[in-house]
Amino acid sequence: MTAWLTPSGHQIACREKLRVLDDNLAEARQVLQDAYEDAVLMGVDPARIRQIFAELAAQLDTPHR
Repeated sequence: MTAWLTPSGHQIACREKLRVLDDNLAEARQVLQDAYEDAVLMGVDPARIRQIFAELAAQLDTPHR
């Protein structure tokens, strides 16, 4: 189970929030796994697709600030 933290470092304790966060993470992992496998089957260097995924994650932004 992932430890979900607030920006101030406190752990999220609400069970419903934890369920949603864990479900979202599992769904994202499956989408990335499928995309990774497709890319490798099509001849993409595994290190390159990981790099692309890391760059994508680094570009994520929140509209709630």
